[in-house]
Amino acid sequence: MSTHDQVATEAPYEGVVPSGGVVPSGGVIPSGGPVIPSGSEGSRSRAEVPRCARNDTTARDDRLRLQQTLIAPRVSIADALRRLNDAGTGILLVAGDDRKLIGVISDGDIRRHLLAGGSLDEPCGTIATRRPLVASPRYTRAEVLYLMDRAREYTVDHLPVVTADGVIVGLVLRRDLVNVDGDGPGVSAVIMAGGSGTRLRPLTEHTPKPMLPLGDRPLLERTVERLRNAGIRRVRVTTHYLADHITNHFGDGRAFGVDMQYIAEDRPLGTAGSLKRLPPSDETMLVMNGDILTTVDFHDMLAHHRKHHAEATIGARRYDMQVPYGVLECSGIQVRALREKPVHRALVNAGIYLLEPSALAYVPDGERFDMTDLIQRLLDAGRCVVSFLIVEYWLDIGQHADYQRAQDDVRQARV
Repeated sequence: MSTHDQVATEAPYEGVVPSGGVVPSGGVIPSGGPVIPSGSEGSRSRAEVPRCARNDTTARDDRLRLQQTLIAPRVSIADALRRLNDAGTGILLVAGDDRKLIGVISDGDIRRHLLAGGSLDEPCGTIATRRPLVASPRYTRAEVLYLMDRAREYTVDHLPVVTADGVIVGLVLRRDLVNVDGDGPGVSAVIMAGGSGTRLRPLTEHTPKPMLPLGDRPLLERTVERLRNAGIRRVRVTTHYLADHITNHFGDGRAFGVDMQYIAEDRPLGTAGSLKRLPPSDETMLVMNGDILTTVDFHDMLAHHRKHHAEATIGARRYDMQVPYGVLECSGIQVRALREKPVHRALVNAGIYLLEPSALAYVPDGERFDMTDLIQRLLDAGRCVVSFLIVEYWLDIGQHADYQRAQDDVRQARV
């Protein structure tokens, strides 16, 4: 038996009910998990609820989801990242050939690994969380939500469903159990779409860059769709260059499932200057450049922002720069080392931010002001500014080669 199999077989899972999945009288889970209050719904028979009371998907959908999220521990982290993006579940379930749960991998696990200098070539099993919170197949919807909300010091949005001996039989997501539309996540979006796109001429002579087509629709429409799917309904768009192309296409946004308003700049105000023109609000703001194509998980970014009580969060992307020559490390004329074509790694600004309303106090009124200026003012004032590593697909469409790549990626369903 392998080490992974031993872990999967012997390690108790938090939240699992070993004795056939039935919560005993009083609601105490024998494995030491949280206490679930008993009640009319919690005390009824659970034998007829094999899928944690999933309410909006078919058994076929469940099998497809499970197939997409199961991954072997020997698969590389790079392949796991691709699987994570394709699955759209926010989690992968690491299992052996016997489908016994070894651990789970989230994009947060991958982010932490990369920030620590780890390689994408390593086996994904090395970064898996080995004692994840899980649910029994016989839990009711109320019990699953209770686990998600109260079993840990933080909320959980996805639970593997396992039998008493650790065999994976399903995956339940919070969005399966609650109305994901509701009032949204308490976030409004601001898309910076006023630039003239000079580096993409002649394509942008008669079309603003965010409205360049990608597949069957403009880039900006794809961005609005991702915001809507994340539950963000209030969208503000800053406009300047060829603004009518944007306003005529989207109107008030209702046809695209959002409430869209526009901040017209009579002169360019930079990437942050127009924020001063926003109406007063107590909502967190998601601010992003209009020329970015990405599949970043906005919910994860927001959770990271709130977890660290940040006033500003900067979306970051890891960027590797390889020197094409051997590099000497010297002390005076004395050679200490010779490194052949070394790779230097840096975190670069990805053009996606989360800002609290209080940050707008640092934006001057009526002046050209960029996000880099705002971030520096916040830092100078001792405010909390954190980074969020984007491991999902991300592309800044700034030049012709970038636009061609974006078209190819959309055509081949990479995004």
